[in-house]
Amino acid sequence: MNHANGMNFISRVCIAGLFISFFFSGFAIATPFKVETIVAGLEHPWALAFLPDGRLLVTERGGHLRIIKQGKLLPNPVEGLPLIEPIGQGGLLDIVLHPDYQNNGWLYFSYAEPDKGVFFSEYGTAVARARLDGSRLKDLQVIFSMNKKSGGGRHFGSRLVFDRDNYLYITVGDRGERMRAQDLNDHAGSVIRLHDDGRIPTDNPFVNTANARPEIYSYGHRNPQGLALHPATGEVWLHEHGPQGGDEINRILPGRNYGWPVITFGENYVTGTRIGEGTHKQGMEQPIHQWTPSIAPSGMAFYSGRGFDEWQGSLFVGALKFQLLARIELRNNHVINEERLLERQLGRIRDVRNGPDGFLYLLTDADDGAVVRLVPGRQ
Repeated sequence: MNHANGMNFISRVCIAGLFISFFFSGFAIATPFKVETIVAGLEHPWALAFLPDGRLLVTERGGHLRIIKQGKLLPNPVEGLPLIEPIGQGGLLDIVLHPDYQNNGWLYFSYAEPDKGVFFSEYGTAVARARLDGSRLKDLQVIFSMNKKSGGGRHFGSRLVFDRDNYLYITVGDRGERMRAQDLNDHAGSVIRLHDDGRIPTDNPFVNTANARPEIYSYGHRNPQGLALHPATGEVWLHEHGPQGGDEINRILPGRNYGWPVITFGENYVTGTRIGEGTHKQGMEQPIHQWTPSIAPSGMAFYSGRGFDEWQGSLFVGALKFQLLARIELRNNHVINEERLLERQLGRIRDVRNGPDGFLYLLTDADDGAVVRLVPGRQ
């Protein structure tokens, strides 16, 4: 598995050159860039985080946390993880550092947690925090555990992001049971908002609502696998998978209902029949953008690096089904064009991150997955 250990720190594997860009109105010449492979040999990597000392942390869905040091994948996974169930789409999923990591050392990760009381036959999204001591975790604390676990391996959500006030946001999928996303007494199909230690903020929108979970910040979501802060407003943006169409980008506001499964631009698999009541309903939010047919989005970042002036403020979204990277340009929270990069060149793109070096980093989701980065130039 670790055949990448002998690789140079950066090996160039692909020429991106000049691309023909897809826009809503006509065509344009794209920004030239190269793709550089940092490390290969990862088993279905899901998320990436950058440590201040230059090391990289990568989660593998099968339940391993890996360290990349000086361009090499260390042979042994990090020890000390909690019990994780790699079932279906679940496993070890997102990872982020606390905004004050330099001082407190906390890292946060999401995972599929088995219910110990029912012989591990039911699972739910959970979030823990811990400190990294060499190649082992210490001070492990589970700060969130989904309240109603269920069978099957679908729709765990599991993206994490901290806002500017150090609140932690967690996405939770509907677990493949649609109407759970409309039940405020169920974490399924929601965005959770917590203090960094797991306490519930007193200004969460449903704190004083009877028969509602006080952790819930928004609801009516299907399977959100992208989460990012808008660089200008600090608002939380999210994308989520739709069913056979209707993938959405949403701006997350407190207490709002994002509609699933009552409204959606998607349709039932196989039959193509309508789901719910249509695409609009009073009291339910409309997406900023939707994809039909579905691109199966995963990972999301607003570009803020210094490597590409033309990309400043663009929203980048990975795609699993169409195996591409979408660059989305926005004006006043409206999409004005979309550029599709790397289509069918790298495979399934699972995660998108801004690197501390000013470049854009991607994870490819495969048995032999890789960390790659986009840098200016052509080769």
